[in-house]
Amino acid sequence: MARRRGWGGSPPGSDEEASRRIVAAAVDQIARTGSEVNVAEVAESLGVIRQTVYRYFPSSDALMRAAALASVDEFLDRLTERVAGITDPADAMTQGVVYTLNEVTRIPHLGILLSRSYSDRLPDGLTSDEARAFGLTMIRRFDVDWERYGYDDAALAELVEFLLRIMQSFLLSPGDPPRTDAELERYLRRWMGTAILAQAGYDA
Repeated sequence: MARRRGWGGSPPGSDEEASRRIVAAAVDQIARTGSEVNVAEVAESLGVIRQTVYRYFPSSDALMRAAALASVDEFLDRLTERVAGITDPADAMTQGVVYTLNEVTRIPHLGILLSRSYSDRLPDGLTSDEARAFGLTMIRRFDVDWERYGYDDAALAELVEFLLRIMQSFLLSPGDPPRTDAELERYLRRWMGTAILAQAGYDA
């Protein structure tokens, strides 16, 4: 149970509520500043000491990931609308990757989950459990019959890792000059799309 002190005079009734309120404060901070979580500022906004925040999130990175993941539902809704009706997995993933790369520059929360500033400090961050779970949530919303194209749960998990690694490469090195959306779509559809469609004939 959370200690009943601080919290602006309204202490949480459970550890779960305390965790939710800490994440909500972190989300608000990211939205205001467009930068990574500052535990001291999150604690101050809640009227608690930093050690209280660290009790629920052992590091600023853990809190940052939780805040980012809690903030991307709106993005997922827009992405789902963007690829609605596309049943070809190569076309759907091409559109999804291009849209996501564009949104990273616009949405602080998504950027913290997938962007350069995050992966520079934590090179494996983009393929973390949280990022892979986010990726699976993303592609399961597509109007693609994954089983028809040879994808079971294990293959989908590997596909997500593959896509995250592709996005990481473009986030870290977009090119000079960067490709336009149309150029990037053609490039991804030719190379990434071919690999995605090849799963139907894959024989382990």
